[in-house]
Amino acid sequence: MQRARIVITGIGVAAPNGDDLREFRGNLLAGIPRIENIEHRYIGTVHAGQCHFDERKYQTRKEIRNGTRVGSISIYCAREAVAHSGLDWRAVDPRRVGVYVGITEHGNVETEHEVFNISQFGYDVRYWTHHHNPRTVANNPAGEVTMNMGITGPHYTIGAACAAGNAGLIQGMQMLQLGEVDIALAGGASESTRSFGIFAGFKSQGALAVHEDPNRASRPFDKGRNGIVVAEGGCIYVLERIEDALARGAKIHGEIVGYAMNSDATDAVLPNPERQLECMRTALKVARLRPQDVQIVNTHATSTPQGDVQECRAIRTLFEACPGTFINNTKSFIGHAMGAAGALELAGNLPAFEDGYVHPTINVDDLDEDCALPNLVIGQPLKLDSVEVILNNSFGMLGTNSCVVIKKVAP
Repeated sequence: MQRARIVITGIGVAAPNGDDLREFRGNLLAGIPRIENIEHRYIGTVHAGQCHFDERKYQTRKEIRNGTRVGSISIYCAREAVAHSGLDWRAVDPRRVGVYVGITEHGNVETEHEVFNISQFGYDVRYWTHHHNPRTVANNPAGEVTMNMGITGPHYTIGAACAAGNAGLIQGMQMLQLGEVDIALAGGASESTRSFGIFAGFKSQGALAVHEDPNRASRPFDKGRNGIVVAEGGCIYVLERIEDALARGAKIHGEIVGYAMNSDATDAVLPNPERQLECMRTALKVARLRPQDVQIVNTHATSTPQGDVQECRAIRTLFEACPGTFINNTKSFIGHAMGAAGALELAGNLPAFEDGYVHPTINVDDLDEDCALPNLVIGQPLKLDSVEVILNNSFGMLGTNSCVVIKKVAP
């Protein structure tokens, strides 16, 4: 059966170093990160990637107060994506729009806050907020988008740890191919910097980054890397069938031509390079492309000593004979945005179809020989003659792996 071709027509971004795609991309090419120190309950000072977009742009104070941070991030990104797409939203049938938001976890932030709040009143549950349940249900981020935008089609979140951003994109594509919707708002979002449990968990694993300069704390592939910088953020895409996009004269930012998801089934935390390799190979097979057809591989590498090496083993095996394939990492700028990571990092690379640049990996002062991949772009952006295919990796705990392949669509 011939599957419908699915394209990206709008991109909405909330990143620590950019409130929209243009600013985000510009800072990636200019080598400008934005990681800061914040004070967290029980832990003290930690490095974090914080977003600074204007929540009031699309929400009232009451909506922000009653909702969640990740809901605000999702709403902002969805609204920005629609504006970027050029869709006439008033003419869109709300029944034919679906919302699919990838998340790493949800509910931790609100529960932590409420437990702390009642601890100030002798744990009297009369002080527990009546907003708790709608704030903590797993579908909250996608549901807040539908309420804000008047969407009456399907919505749900996709829980896939740190592979969730890609998973949201894949889900949106599949729903379009099934004919369930005509427009998909798909991607990922994260409010992880609001949860002390995330920081405490990584710290207990010995996987929380520490550096005298927060902007240099996220350093994938460097010998001195010592852990993850937790970040919040989001990226939502407008996805359409290519015939619909062309019919309305939309600008197309890329076509999703390949994808794959699989499971390690070996360890809850340590990645399995064999399964990661299998995931990339499957995505390329679905795309009917060869490794040498790929110009950019955006890595998942989170700046952990073991995780970076495992992914590099998989990439080296697949792309070692591909002199025209170049490799980079976006987390070196923004930290690890968890459920948003895959979608957000892909967005940082998609403009390469137009400008031809591979954004660099920064903070690599002493390259780990085990991470010394061929054509790893470090320090400065690299201009290519053309960029036709981008492969985006995103992996997560419990061994969930995702990969998407995006191809340039000729104007």
